[in-house]
Amino acid sequence: MQSSTSALTERVRDLVRQRRVDPRNDAASVRLAARDAIAEHEARSLTGAVATLDDPEVVIGQIVADVSGFGPLQSLLDDETVEEIWINEPSRVFVARHGRHELTSLMLTPEQVRELVERMLSSSGRRLDVSQPFVDAMLPGGHRLHVVLDGIARGFAAVNVRKFVARAHSLTDLVGLGTLDTPTAAFLDASVRAGLNVVVSGGTQAGKTTLLNCLAASIPGSQRLISAEEVFELQTGHPDWVAMQTRQAGLEGTGEIDLRALVKEALRMRPSRIIIGEVRAAECLDLLLALNAGLPGMASIHANSARQALVKLCTLPLLAGDNIGSRFVVPTVAASVDLVVHTGLDADGSRAVREVVAVTGRVENGLIEADPVFVRRSGRLERGHGMPLRREAFEQAGIDLDEVMGVGRWAP
Repeated sequence: MQSSTSALTERVRDLVRQRRVDPRNDAASVRLAARDAIAEHEARSLTGAVATLDDPEVVIGQIVADVSGFGPLQSLLDDETVEEIWINEPSRVFVARHGRHELTSLMLTPEQVRELVERMLSSSGRRLDVSQPFVDAMLPGGHRLHVVLDGIARGFAAVNVRKFVARAHSLTDLVGLGTLDTPTAAFLDASVRAGLNVVVSGGTQAGKTTLLNCLAASIPGSQRLISAEEVFELQTGHPDWVAMQTRQAGLEGTGEIDLRALVKEALRMRPSRIIIGEVRAAECLDLLLALNAGLPGMASIHANSARQALVKLCTLPLLAGDNIGSRFVVPTVAASVDLVVHTGLDADGSRAVREVVAVTGRVENGLIEADPVFVRRSGRLERGHGMPLRREAFEQAGIDLDEVMGVGRWAP
């Protein structure tokens, strides 16, 4: 059965070449070629030259996945319940569903893994070789690919495909999913419309990008949005939006565009808002300088809590150079960041906003003071005593902050 399927796959490849079909962009034509090849095979089976197929439709699906998709992984990519796929070694393929890990029954060969990686990278314009053993790339479906070449990873290449499963497009959608509640969503929506600077923090797979997308949906459509990321992940749908991603160096070691360069370029593009997909290094300094100059913005950062995120925001700019010190960075962070929204992954795999803190602008003993606006206790978000510092920003946007916060309706 396997040999006949391989022969049929090669026949479909021949037909695709003859018909000058682009298999990556025209899966319908590939499926038509597969049906033609199956029809030829079934006609030959009447003469006894080949064995008849038990389930032609299944074979057609496998062929289309091999020729137009990503072969054995295609069914996992098409499965809406799968959030991430990773290959530790060819015989150990894992997936994440609802935040939990599962070992699949899929068994690959080293050759299949190499072919899959080459096919995935062919559409991204990025490369993987001995001189560049790591790669981040975006797949055609919007999924993020990360590969570590064997030699760096022991024994085999380590492959991760993080799917972008868009279950929420707005803060209201997140309320429906239980990520946050209505009062918190109303406050965050008002804060974004008022132009407050918001940092989203959390661990890996905690839902930072999804939350950032939903916050961006609250940006008024009349404003110009510029975003910068290592790899395209944001999908805001904003009417006036330019998205940029980094670029790795070419074979000659030149042409690299890092995130710091993108932040600087974004400021030359007449932005009304700026979003940095995730700050990891020296680009944090350029972001802070932009926010401190009055340009509203948002970003995400890996951290264990909202307050740890503030500490990290004070540390990363020091990577920009020896002339950058804490005496400059700490008060700049305190004056530039208005809110930190921390999200986490619970033991049952659900994602939820853990806390929203407001930066007071005060610094005590080198630490930035922050007050909780909302804190999750016993599974629900409760109102804290914190309030945003820049009340005038809400007034200029025509928003009654007291009404949004429910002042007079419920006590802190």
